[in-house]
Amino acid sequence: MGDNFMGEEKHGHKHILVVDDELSMREFLEVMLTREGYDVTVAENGAAALKCLDTTPYDLLLSDIRLGDMTGLDVLRAAKAKKSDAPVILISAYATTETAVQAMNAGAYDYLPKPFANKELLLTIRNALSMRTLEEERRAMAYTMEKKLRFGRIIGESPEMQRIFERITQVAATRTSVLISGESGTGKELIARAIHDSSPRASKSFVVVNCGSIPENLMESAFFGHKRGSFTGANTDQKGFFEAADGGTVFLDEISELPLALQVKLLRSLQERKILPVGGTQEVPVDFRIISATNRSLEEAVIVGKFREDLFYRLNVVEIRLPPLRERKEDLRMLAQHFLDKYAKEMGKGITKLSSYAIDLLQRYDFPGNVRELENLIERSVALSSTNIILPESLSLSFHKRRKIQKEDGAVMDTEAMEDVASGVQLDEILEGIERRYLEKALDLTRGNKQKSADLLGITFRSIRYRLSKYNIE
Repeated sequence: MGDNFMGEEKHGHKHILVVDDELSMREFLEVMLTREGYDVTVAENGAAALKCLDTTPYDLLLSDIRLGDMTGLDVLRAAKAKKSDAPVILISAYATTETAVQAMNAGAYDYLPKPFANKELLLTIRNALSMRTLEEERRAMAYTMEKKLRFGRIIGESPEMQRIFERITQVAATRTSVLISGESGTGKELIARAIHDSSPRASKSFVVVNCGSIPENLMESAFFGHKRGSFTGANTDQKGFFEAADGGTVFLDEISELPLALQVKLLRSLQERKILPVGGTQEVPVDFRIISATNRSLEEAVIVGKFREDLFYRLNVVEIRLPPLRERKEDLRMLAQHFLDKYAKEMGKGITKLSSYAIDLLQRYDFPGNVRELENLIERSVALSSTNIILPESLSLSFHKRRKIQKEDGAVMDTEAMEDVASGVQLDEILEGIERRYLEKALDLTRGNKQKSADLLGITFRSIRYRLSKYNIE
């Protein structure tokens, strides 16, 4: 009938009121929730639900939005009027943006569209029961966020990030050069700053240098400084990045952009721990640590002659590879919540969470821009949201314009997924198109086996039958 999400764990006889005018759905929810250890009462319509609320206190109310005699919103408002503090979860096959906004403003904990994955519903119920009030939810989220933050600013509980945290701790106390590699937007500067802040050099300067933003004719002076009169406009002596970071750390971002001529001088400075300013005649001893970062393969740059091999080995004593967000999806919910809290506070909005369906959409996206793209997306969503919860419709899908599509020959191509939201889109059609493609691909991979396709997609057999019928897919 469904996934035994909680295993043998019982729930202290938590009492759930299920309201749905469809007999098969009432029976399905009653059996599934009872198997999970809940006490379940079912009501066939709104009037029956109100009678139940008059006589019995419930720990949670799960209601369809369309009930025939009234709506789930009416039941929600009636429960609130009766001073019930039970969280309310609404479900519907006909959920719209307007209805969802009304539900959240009326005090619903969350809403889920039908058909839903059993695990998703059970997780939403468990979370709702563990946070009976908005204030409890805020306190719990703040406590969880505090526990998940590492080195002050980095969030990650995935195995990949745990290994990186361990590596940061190992190298922080040394002067060893570290190379941080990873795609754009993965947070390479945060890792570099964490190494510096955890090191004996923390009280000294952390100098950030974007190697790709400095004109080549000014690079030598910017890095090593210059003496007065060494070139036109050099009216005073000027310290470079390395001298400014004496006793501290220099973070060289986009290290692959360094021209070969400067690579030679950088190599000597690393070997001798001395720098020679432009126009100077005597080297200046400087104590600095180098942390560099790249979003390109330095090994390939070495092979094609664009990066010196000896400098590569000097910089790459210890490598930290940051995984893209699509490889650490376990961290996505917590990252999204962190950015939501940040921008809700900045904008003075009372937005406290993302809906389960919004999280589900984020989980299905590959985020070519990584954590930076996620932060940008959440910032825009907070700005556009009109309710106290981020709904799928609040997500700024203009950031999803480019998606990586796997072709049959194994090659990866970028394609325009949709027009900018600002110019107007049909969201339901877009989501239906995405859902249809996933269904067809799963059936293709399993040669039409519905159960195996459902397993691949993480949904139930009942759910895939419904979806295949909905799109008339054979």
